[in-house]
Amino acid sequence: MTEAATTEAVKNRADFWFDPLCPFAWITSRWIGEVEEVREIETVWHVMSLAVLNEGRDLEPAYRESMDNAWGMVRVIIAAQQQHGQKTVKALYDAMGTLIHEGGEKDRDVVIGKALADCGLPASLAEAASMDAHDDQLRASHEEGISLVGQDVGTPVVAFNGTAFFGPVLTRIPHGEEAGRLWDATTAIASYPHFFELKRSRTERPEFN
Repeated sequence: MTEAATTEAVKNRADFWFDPLCPFAWITSRWIGEVEEVREIETVWHVMSLAVLNEGRDLEPAYRESMDNAWGMVRVIIAAQQQHGQKTVKALYDAMGTLIHEGGEKDRDVVIGKALADCGLPASLAEAASMDAHDDQLRASHEEGISLVGQDVGTPVVAFNGTAFFGPVLTRIPHGEEAGRLWDATTAIASYPHFFELKRSRTERPEFN
């Protein structure tokens, strides 16, 4: 076996399920980007939906309004994936997340329009935000991720070489080798088939810089 084949054989894989509205998923996704710089990993990006997750739940009115509004962006991402390929999932996530979490943009339609333009995608895809034409595919993507971890969690869901967890939930973005060490620790935990949960209460809000 050649050295190149050996390297390919041991490459790690992360399957990452996100909702672009979630600030904690955004930080975890930026960590994965840092890991890609220092470890041999393949990342596959998937949509999940906080709106789908919270269907039928008794929510506070303000949060219910937020969830009703949350359909739009994930619908657009799924529509782009269906019409223009898998590569659009990460591209639109990066564009939307940057506008929301780093730019402070709160208007859903503005986020969608700017993200489509930034990614060179047709502006007409924005129409998917208010249509249910791709909801079956959206629900399937969501269910694929949530079925791996259970209904009592949120986003992000990350599968490390096939073993999925909710999280890791981070409030800062690790960089460089620090990101790599966290990846090493996380994949080591994931490799033990009888590990299920490790948690403490959050005491700080996420920071994106």
